[in-house]
Amino acid sequence: MTSAVVFGAGATGLRIVRMLDDSSSIGSVEVRDTDPARLEAVAGMLGPKTRVGQGPAVPDGTDLVVVATAAGTQADLAVAAVRAGATVVTTTNEIAEARDLLAADQEARRHDVSLVVGAGYMPGLTCLLARIGAAEFDTVDEIHVAKVGTGGPACARQHHRSLSSLAIDWRDGRWTRRAGGSGRELCWFPDPVAGRDCYRAALPDALLLVPAFPGVDRVTARMAATRRDRFTAPLPMLRRPHPEGGVGAVRVELRGWREEGRHVVVLGSQARPAHGAAVVAAATALHLAGLEAPAGASGLAEVPDPDRLLRAVTALGLRPSRFEGFALSREGSP
Repeated sequence: MTSAVVFGAGATGLRIVRMLDDSSSIGSVEVRDTDPARLEAVAGMLGPKTRVGQGPAVPDGTDLVVVATAAGTQADLAVAAVRAGATVVTTTNEIAEARDLLAADQEARRHDVSLVVGAGYMPGLTCLLARIGAAEFDTVDEIHVAKVGTGGPACARQHHRSLSSLAIDWRDGRWTRRAGGSGRELCWFPDPVAGRDCYRAALPDALLLVPAFPGVDRVTARMAATRRDRFTAPLPMLRRPHPEGGVGAVRVELRGWREEGRHVVVLGSQARPAHGAAVVAAATALHLAGLEAPAGASGLAEVPDPDRLLRAVTALGLRPSRFEGFALSREGSP
C-alpha cells in the first residue's frame, strides 16, 4: 500500500489529506505543517489512516508527497522529497517557484521519480483540460486560460501580489513581459460566475503549457479582478483574507486547425478554488500512485493517460463544462 505525506494543513491541504485518507489505494497519510497550533486544531478532523508529523524531512519509505504549503515555500520541500525517492505533486501558482521546480527536472530523472508542477485549480485543471481539448485539433496554435476567485489566505495574498507584478505571455515563439493588471478582457465562465473582466497577472501557466504544446504561437493567462483589486494591488492588503474564498471558476480556450478549418474549444469548471485545487492535487497523487509515470518535472498538460486522470478528477466531484454555441435564425432566435 502507498504511504503518503502531505505538507500543508490549510484550506487546500486539509482537503487533500481527507481525500487520500478515503482512498483504498493509500495505506497511510501523514500531514505536516509549519504551524503547530494549526496541526493541533485539525488533529481531531483527521481520518483513521492519518497521523500528524513534524519537520520538513520526508520519512523513509514514503512513496508519495503532496506539497500544499503557501506559494514560495514549495520548491525546497519538493526537491527534498525527490531526493528521498518519492513521487511529488506540488500546487504552486507562482512564476519563480514554477521555474525552480521545472529546473529540478534532471534531479527528478536522476532519482527516477515524477515531479508534478502546479497541480491545483489553475494551473492544474486548466493544464489538464488543455491537453484533453487538444485532442480535437490537428494543430493547436493558441491557448488562453483565466480564473476567478481565491482559496485560503495564502492564495488570496498571492492573488493580491500577482496583479502588481510582471506577467509573462508566449507570443510568436518568444516570451513577452506585460504589466500586471493590463489587458482587460471579458471572459465567460460556467454559471453562476458568468462574465468577468480579467487581466494579466504574474501567473505561471504559460511556463507549463508551452513545453507541452511544441509550435504553439500564443499562450496567455489572466485572472478576474475588480477596480479596487487593481487599485490596491501595489499596497499591503488592507484587511485580513477570509479563511476561504467564495465560488470560483476557471476556463481554457484553445484555437487551432481541424480539417483545414479554424476550430475553437472552450472548457471550464466552477468550484470553490480551494476545493478545486484539492481535488486536482489528490486525483493526481492517486493517479500517479497507480501508474508507471515517466521521471522528470512537468505540469499536468504532460501527464500520462490524461483521460484516466480526468475521470479521477470527476470521481472526486469536480465536473468540467464545455461551452457550446448555437446558430441564430433569421429572426434572431435559436
